[in-house]
Amino acid sequence: MLFTTPSNPRIAELEAKLDSLQARLRQGLDQPRPWTHPLRRQQQARSWFSSIRIEGYDLSPETATRLVDRPSTATSDENEAAFVCYAQAMEHVSVLADDPQFRWLDRVIYDLHFEACRFQRDKHPGRLREDPISVTSPHGGVAYEGPEWSRLPGLIDEFVDSLKESDGASAAVRAAIAHLNLVSIHPFEDGNGRISRIIQSLVLARDGILAPEFGSIEQYLAAHTEDYYAALMEVQGGTFEPRRDATPWVEFCLNAHVSQAEDRIKIIDAAADRWGRLEELVADKGWDDRLAIALEQSLYGSTDRSNYAAEAGIANPTASNDLRRLVDAELLEVTGGGRATAYRPTSRLEALASGADKT
Repeated sequence: MLFTTPSNPRIAELEAKLDSLQARLRQGLDQPRPWTHPLRRQQQARSWFSSIRIEGYDLSPETATRLVDRPSTATSDENEAAFVCYAQAMEHVSVLADDPQFRWLDRVIYDLHFEACRFQRDKHPGRLREDPISVTSPHGGVAYEGPEWSRLPGLIDEFVDSLKESDGASAAVRAAIAHLNLVSIHPFEDGNGRISRIIQSLVLARDGILAPEFGSIEQYLAAHTEDYYAALMEVQGGTFEPRRDATPWVEFCLNAHVSQAEDRIKIIDAAADRWGRLEELVADKGWDDRLAIALEQSLYGSTDRSNYAAEAGIANPTASNDLRRLVDAELLEVTGGGRATAYRPTSRLEALASGADKT
């Protein structure tokens, strides 16, 4: 037995509000614009970083963005390894999102868990645990005890079957229930929160409404981690008892979706306004309009020659010339050297892009 999908007027109200917000998000993202790629890159970095941060891993936003561009598991830093592995699992989610041959199988869960946790080889990623497990409360003591390990194969089979069914609930509600059921089964030695958030994102992505970086709620969960754990503990009740009412958890997730959607609409509107100011700046200088791409990329942390050249569709020597021109104009500044050379926005560019500097 697993948690069942609740339904009440408040859930229906939140679903309707979310539908409206997601329609506005799709409208802002459906038309390809030069600034959408760096925005997606930024949102990916923030979402993936947020999810691993919930479990105690930490790295700077700049490092997260760099690892999105140049992922590598050849690192001795556990925080970077956690990010890169989670990112690879989420890239897999993006592939599965529109795969016409996709089927829910237990192997999907095991493979995604292995990808997200493969830097923890001592925790046997991709394999069911073979021992009892408990979760420690943030305030000390045992907050939750998972079901007996011998029950796991049957529970996973039941969980997979539940993912194949559509009970008329919205994708956000079905994804919330999937998260709750998997984290309550707690099938792995470690990374149960990560895989539950990944499966939640996959349920949402399979619905096709929004790309995972715009439809997931990792950033909200990381910003409200105590509330996240409190909502889970309220519904779980300390042990695996899926007869309990899942309403508080579902309402928490829907409120998270609404908050994230509202924030992302603001981010998209701000990006569109900023792009208009960058186009005007480039035009006033008499430069080729492609230089706005380099400026926009830099405002998401930094850019480099290869990223700029790829997005602008130009050769590397041309990209180098463009970037030098922007440095000479005191709009970009150089950091690093050699292959690590990057271009960051100057305070003057940040002021011009925000509209604070009209000169």
